[in-house]
Amino acid sequence: MMILIDGNATAKQIKAEIASEVAEMVANGKQAPHLAAVLVGHDGGSESYVAFKIKDCAEVGFKSTLVRFEDDVTEEVLLAKVHELNNDPNLTGFIVQLPLPKHISEEKIIEAIDPSKDVDGFHPANVGRTVIGLPSFVSATPYGIVELLKRYNIETKGKNCVVIGRSNIVGRPMSVLMSQKGIDATVTVAHSRTKNIKELCLSADIIIAAIGMPGFVTAEMVRPGAVVIDVGTTRIPAPETKSGFKLKGDVVFDEVAPKCSYITPVPGGVGPMTRVSLLINTLKAAKLR
Repeated sequence: MMILIDGNATAKQIKAEIASEVAEMVANGKQAPHLAAVLVGHDGGSESYVAFKIKDCAEVGFKSTLVRFEDDVTEEVLLAKVHELNNDPNLTGFIVQLPLPKHISEEKIIEAIDPSKDVDGFHPANVGRTVIGLPSFVSATPYGIVELLKRYNIETKGKNCVVIGRSNIVGRPMSVLMSQKGIDATVTVAHSRTKNIKELCLSADIIIAAIGMPGFVTAEMVRPGAVVIDVGTTRIPAPETKSGFKLKGDVVFDEVAPKCSYITPVPGGVGPMTRVSLLINTLKAAKLR
């Protein structure tokens, strides 16, 4: 029997847990966590993501600040703002929403963020600490996926896991987390250049699709009883919807779902968990300060 993994319901449960902790902190005379988001330009996806993050903060009792720049902002001005936020004693953590305009180096901006305020978990110091199993801020999407697997009691020990995609934000940290002690999966990383990707996927107990190609994973790539986690969120035109677009995952859901033991939908699967993981990291940062 296929079980749909409900990211919305799980995120709601975690938010309630966070809100309870924040209320206790404030009652004990401590400051509520304060998260800032830096948004450059007017990309539709980035606008909606940041709006959701601000709404999430309000729901759990965090303070939030939105810092806006037009897309012609210089790299120097953006770096100056990052340094200012690093040195703001009233700020728990902050994110710089990606992608950035092409004239700005994302690497430079990420490396300029104080690792202790890097609640997105993108700074090389946090990535490195994650790799060797030290306490760190783990990249939000992989963290959220691991939390879903745990809360649905999905067995990972000794299981074959194929991660499709090798991005620094999802694929690579995901492969590291799945192979760590306590999770104990045997992990293969596949990508767009992998030749025998269908055969690899057919050998997988768990498939984590994070390649950013809508409908990439088809039924013929999935063995019966597999767990399928779909990270894909590609916007495709949909004139029939109010917004004019809809989100499409990396998995052909309708044909793959009947073969699975567990599967995440798009939307409503991994997305809400990515957002709640940012709150988890911000709360952790507040406790460490």
